[in-house]
Amino acid sequence: MAMKHIIVGTAGHIDHGKTSLVKALTGIDTDRLKEEKERGISIELGFANLVLSDDLHLGIVDVPGHERFVKTMLAGVGGIDLVVLVIGADEGVMPQTREHLHICELLQVKRGIVALTKVDIVEPDWLEMVQADLEAFLAGTFLEAAPVIPVSSVTGQGLAQLRTALREMSETVEPKRHDGIFRLPIDRVFTMKGFGTVVTGTLWSGMVKVGDEVVVLPRELRSRVRRLQVHGQTVEQAWAGQRVAVNLPGLEVDQLNRGDLLAFAGTLKPAMAFDVSLALLKDAPRALRNRARVRFHLGTSEVLARAVLLDREELNPGEETFAHLRLEAPATALAGDRYVIRSYSPALTIGGGSVLDPTPPVRRRPRGQLLEHLNVLQTGTSGQQVERLLLQAGPALISMEALRATASLDETTLKGELARLIESGVAIPLGAKGELGYVHRTTYDRLAAEILSRVEEFHRKEPLKDGLPKEELRTKLPSVGPALFARLLQGLAESQRIAIDREKVRHFLHRPTFSTDEQAIKVRLETIYRSAGFQPPDLESALAQAGSNNKTGVTLFHRLADEGTVIKIKDNLYLHRDYYERAKGVLLDHFKGHATITVPEFKDLLGVSRKFAIPFLEHFDSVKLTRRQGDERVPYA
Repeated sequence: MAMKHIIVGTAGHIDHGKTSLVKALTGIDTDRLKEEKERGISIELGFANLVLSDDLHLGIVDVPGHERFVKTMLAGVGGIDLVVLVIGADEGVMPQTREHLHICELLQVKRGIVALTKVDIVEPDWLEMVQADLEAFLAGTFLEAAPVIPVSSVTGQGLAQLRTALREMSETVEPKRHDGIFRLPIDRVFTMKGFGTVVTGTLWSGMVKVGDEVVVLPRELRSRVRRLQVHGQTVEQAWAGQRVAVNLPGLEVDQLNRGDLLAFAGTLKPAMAFDVSLALLKDAPRALRNRARVRFHLGTSEVLARAVLLDREELNPGEETFAHLRLEAPATALAGDRYVIRSYSPALTIGGGSVLDPTPPVRRRPRGQLLEHLNVLQTGTSGQQVERLLLQAGPALISMEALRATASLDETTLKGELARLIESGVAIPLGAKGELGYVHRTTYDRLAAEILSRVEEFHRKEPLKDGLPKEELRTKLPSVGPALFARLLQGLAESQRIAIDREKVRHFLHRPTFSTDEQAIKVRLETIYRSAGFQPPDLESALAQAGSNNKTGVTLFHRLADEGTVIKIKDNLYLHRDYYERAKGVLLDHFKGHATITVPEFKDLLGVSRKFAIPFLEHFDSVKLTRRQGDERVPYA
């Protein structure tokens, strides 16, 4: 059986014996710092490991209990599977006991054990009273039915029962997703002699192996994994649910911070705002005002933010709403990530919730639409969530990778829902297998209608022209990329709503119609160019000869060019197609007996001046009939 890795976090008030309990269980003193030894309190996160059986391995995160270090505590509990709430029997429930429990509830830690420590120094009557108070304190919380185990780190009382409870509860924990996006929130950065910079953290999802190219977000610092350790043991690969140390060559310690995130490049996108659900604690000291400044804690990071309430001016204690968090520094999240907010001053835990949209659009939609959107993301079915994200992406398309980063779904569920949406025609894949992204049918149909409208508008304004150039049409749809534009044209052509003639687009039923006078001008223009032979006039002169130098005349001339009656040699120089073919034939016949041709030779063959011979040869160079070699031309092939 494969080893199961579980992350256990401690929680509780200062001096209630968290670190001593961890040492009694594991033999590891998690207080590393000299100041911690001197003061007898935990200041930084501590780590230990406990092997309970051949197939069950616990990583323990020991957090500080002092109110000044709640920020550090928050950095340690983000990825835990279960908590050991440590309460000193000599003092009972204290302020940080309450705050730590609130934090665990806000982060939706679902399992836990209560360790009632220091039972060796209290009288039985006192212990009984503390237990009664504890029962009332835990009522209505996720620990209401949790085992409460009296222990002593000094005498060893209750340690065996605590290990048993940890083992039994760990067996009920669902393993973290190994197929998820690799994410390692960094909680410690240090230098290891001979190796360089090392970061540690709890691997939230996915897996990583030696040699992988990685990026540190949000600053996108690139490195590769040179060495991995899990609980001090060097490994080739690490999985979600493990405490991991990663050696990152090429990066300096002062470039990295607790709160950074290690990931694979291109999988996650830092943002300056999140759309979230937000609940205020029932015992929050006051209401949260709209746009209040708060401390936003996600994973191991703390970022200052403004909480923009979307449907009210105040959020009262015990209430929940949707909010837009405007961050003062970039952060990285996935949909479904739990977060905690603390008041700006004094720094108190007041609420939290779930990230619903980790990359909301910069352009805000009407409030009613936004609330509907967030409600679907929070409570909708998995299919509704995927469809909503497709709608939000609009013409920008959304890739499978982006869907994985913004939908709180496992990969198998996501692929299944996307397949169903494609089958029903709601989602349209771009590329052979959607590798270019996906677009919602509503967006697609809206854009197709806009293209058709613009083509029809063009025909109304330019009835004599055969079609709208593709590139001109595309510039009128700046938000539409090449892949979607091509697919839209293809779909409209297949449904016989437009026709595509080379590089022009026209309505399927459109045919230019000319009045008697316009047809006469068109005929005269063709006659003028045919009669001119190899020495055609410029357009202005030709129009004057044809009796039309206005916009209609120019349109009629370009119609001749579109039909291929006249061939463009260069700007303002066109040659009738009969003489174009003759010039090409003269050139090819010359090469049957000669290896090269010069401008004077070509000029004499056509009976024209250099004014025409040079641009003719330059044109044949551009169409790869000839190739210039010094002052001569040779066949291109």
